[in-house]
Amino acid sequence: MPRENFSDLFAFLAVAREQSFTRAAAQLGLSQSALSHAVRALESRLGVRLLTRTTRSVSPTEAGERLLATIAPRFEEIETELAMLKEQQAKPAGTIRITSSDHAANTILWPKLQKILPLYPDLKIDIFIDNGLSNIVSERYDLGVRFLDQVEMDMIAARIAPDSRMLIVGAPSYLTKRQRPKNPQDLAHHNCINMRLATYGGNYAWELQKGKKELKVRVEGQLTFNSIYPIVDAAVAGLGLGFVPEDLARPHIAAGRLQWVLKDWSPTWPGFHVYYTSRRQSSRALAVVIDALRYRP
Repeated sequence: MPRENFSDLFAFLAVAREQSFTRAAAQLGLSQSALSHAVRALESRLGVRLLTRTTRSVSPTEAGERLLATIAPRFEEIETELAMLKEQQAKPAGTIRITSSDHAANTILWPKLQKILPLYPDLKIDIFIDNGLSNIVSERYDLGVRFLDQVEMDMIAARIAPDSRMLIVGAPSYLTKRQRPKNPQDLAHHNCINMRLATYGGNYAWELQKGKKELKVRVEGQLTFNSIYPIVDAAVAGLGLGFVPEDLARPHIAAGRLQWVLKDWSPTWPGFHVYYTSRRQSSRALAVVIDALRYRP
């Protein structure tokens, strides 16, 4: 039977169960004449009478009883599964895999996500800390977190943080032993703390900016990390100059543990964004996570 004729089976089931065209028509939201036409069309295609009609009642024939017993449980199973699917979509469930830098995970993801997890017990979050530029498609992540200018053009992105500034900082104990840098070239004479990014194939070149002038400076030093937090700690310990996000440096600057140098060369980056592929099928769980992370000034 062609799939488009399943509606006629639903019409038959309703009439057979209610034993009334009037009640069945009201249940299905159809006119009695449309319902009667659907049942007659089904009988015509099958070549057998399914209902016995009198002026006072409607009842299934022997063939109708057999069809009712056969298909009614199957349609009930379908209706049950559809209802369960709808309920699952209404309640966020499943695992959302996110790749993020340690900075974004600690300062944005965790503070925001910890508020929604108790509300959705069937929602699971899997965060993978990666300071490189992971490919979320090939590595099967649902979401990635990057600065906007690092997000591929074919991705959908949503801002989760304001623009961010990077500062060059050093401890007073370090700066009293060396001449403070006056320009980026002076960094060559300083013990700088490097950041290793696997995606870049080596150490990250400090991206500095003064007005419209931009420079990439390769620095040298005794220490190299693949995480931003040890860089801050090492700078506070007086082991060299660090190039770190302003929000991590500010508390130490305010407390006198760090000093800001080359202030005119501090670049502003276009904020962290959460992004996902445009081919990623939307889900209730994904929507809840993105909404929780979204930046609201």
